[in-house]
Amino acid sequence: MSRPTQQSPTLVISEIYLSIQGESTWAGCPCVFVRLTGCPLRCTYCDTEYAFSGGKRLSLSSILAEIESFGCRLVEITGGEPLAQPNCVELMHQLVSRSYVVLLETSGAYSLADVPREVRKIMDFKCPSSGELERNLWENVEFLTPHDEVKFVIGDREDFDWAKEVCQRFSLEKRVRAVLFGPVFGKLNPADLARWILEERLFGVRLQLQLHKYIWPPDTRGV
Repeated sequence: MSRPTQQSPTLVISEIYLSIQGESTWAGCPCVFVRLTGCPLRCTYCDTEYAFSGGKRLSLSSILAEIESFGCRLVEITGGEPLAQPNCVELMHQLVSRSYVVLLETSGAYSLADVPREVRKIMDFKCPSSGELERNLWENVEFLTPHDEVKFVIGDREDFDWAKEVCQRFSLEKRVRAVLFGPVFGKLNPADLARWILEERLFGVRLQLQLHKYIWPPDTRGV
């Protein structure tokens, strides 16, 4: 009797495209974005609701071939929430084995335990105004490494004070490459956030803006 053929791993993909990295310390660098479909969170400021559903199921080999076609060695896995699809971990292993520099943009609502160590994790702590405060999986702090980054999307002063306390509680600036504070686009004036950072002497924090929303119209997809 012949053995059954093992099915090739797949992922549901919202979009794959080449653009300029708009966030993190990698901002400004050309980057291939692999956006996975699906997210269990519903943050109040979400700008990628189109990735909650739809998309196309592709084999990992097809995804890797499309990434390779761009000729860019920096790849970000994003969503949605990419770790909501278990085969995302295998995709990251495949990319690392091919010597890509891999970034993972994640909400922190799923365990980082199985993420390859070589992957640069960018973990988003959910502040109070996100509406998803309870989804922060605090054990993930232990999986952060010196090449990872954390970010806080700040909508108001309450968010800022909460983020400051979390940074202090976990000594984040000593754990990771960068601690990023960014304003909710269109809600919080970046100048206010800059002033709070300076007034509070948060010298281990980096202010970030979503660069792509200043290069292109804020609701443009595929950038």
